[in-house]
Amino acid sequence: MLEERAKRERFLAQGAALAAACRKCEIGSQRRNSVYGEGDPCASLMVIGEGPGETEDLLGRPFVGRAGQLLDKMLAAIGFAREEVYICNTVKCRPTIPGPRGPKNRAPDLNEMANCRPFLDEQIEIVRPRVILALGAPAAKSFLGREFQITKMRGRWYEGPVGIPLMVTFHPAYVLRQTGGEVTAVKRMVWADLKAVRAKLDEPPPERPVEQAALFDAP
Repeated sequence: MLEERAKRERFLAQGAALAAACRKCEIGSQRRNSVYGEGDPCASLMVIGEGPGETEDLLGRPFVGRAGQLLDKMLAAIGFAREEVYICNTVKCRPTIPGPRGPKNRAPDLNEMANCRPFLDEQIEIVRPRVILALGAPAAKSFLGREFQITKMRGRWYEGPVGIPLMVTFHPAYVLRQTGGEVTAVKRMVWADLKAVRAKLDEPPPERPVEQAALFDAP
């Protein structure tokens, strides 16, 4: 297992270096740091958001601002430390629009997500999680199509990349923007989604077919 972990860490480091060198999108030249991803390369749960924000862009790490603090609490509620999952985004550079006090966050556009998709697909292939949790509509649409409506279609299981079970819930930043009675309602829905993820991960893992190469390696 240690050898497998080291191999995955090496592959992820190579992917991070390629992402850092990428300039396919304009935001690649505007950002401070690329934000590739971090966490356990052998994680059973992969969490995927839409894109880095200001703090993430500054530090080069995903989900380290206020939304990241809430994500840590969400994960802890279902028994995970942050270090036990793998966390990344659909795009590796911060998408922005001009604002009166400097650049403001925005959702990544289709071209940006398409350009970054090989990096994300590679991360999924390397980590091979048992469950993917997509946070927010942009992340969900990157897997399920442009017609996905998070308020109507979150909270159910979908088939994600390479058949991995995919759950969609609200982005922590969205939760933080709610006020009044909406906060309680949104938190209740997120909690239901998180419990479903925990229950799925508590199921016995499916048996993997024996690969042909493994047969020849047997004594």
